[in-house]
Amino acid sequence: MQRTIFNTPIVTPVLRLLARVLLKLHGWRVKADQQSLKLKQYVLIGAPHTTNWDGYYFILAALKLKMTPQWMGKDKLFTFPLGVPMRWFGGIAVDRTKANNLVDATARQFKLRKELVIAIPPEGTRSITERWKTGFYHIARSAKVPVVLGFIDFPKKEVGIGPIAQFGENLEAELIKLKEFYADKIGKFPELYTPPCQPQP
Repeated sequence: MQRTIFNTPIVTPVLRLLARVLLKLHGWRVKADQQSLKLKQYVLIGAPHTTNWDGYYFILAALKLKMTPQWMGKDKLFTFPLGVPMRWFGGIAVDRTKANNLVDATARQFKLRKELVIAIPPEGTRSITERWKTGFYHIARSAKVPVVLGFIDFPKKEVGIGPIAQFGENLEAELIKLKEFYADKIGKFPELYTPPCQPQP
């Protein structure tokens, strides 16, 4: 089992306590759908993503909720000297030369592990773009795992894990549902938010 910030003996319990203290000092609340927390395997999307502070609050929330999220990255990111800290913060190295693409490589990880949560910011960037990248959808479909809707809301000072989304084959219809869920979730810089899809004509 890969040791990370979320499951290292002795260290993680201390970090969980620290996370609770920091959240209280910041005045933030953590909300969680209990059914989502019971899942052993799923893709966790996080939105809106408009600042590096998003990751900070998501880590605090994950520690408080005793989650063990991980993320996929190119193997070049895990070379010395960054390899050790990258893995400790939940990174999983992927050799893309041996896989058709990151979607296939990530889906295979679910087949190798009985418990796995892969976190993905579907906007793909902190800058405004046309629409979300849909890798999270294809990973979930390929691995046959659900998607859980992680969110952050700066005006309300809330961060957490929302409901489970079981996606069908109609991607555009699913993106419309996601747009509705995230409509009232406001990032630190709302002008940089990229919606899941464009308005319907």
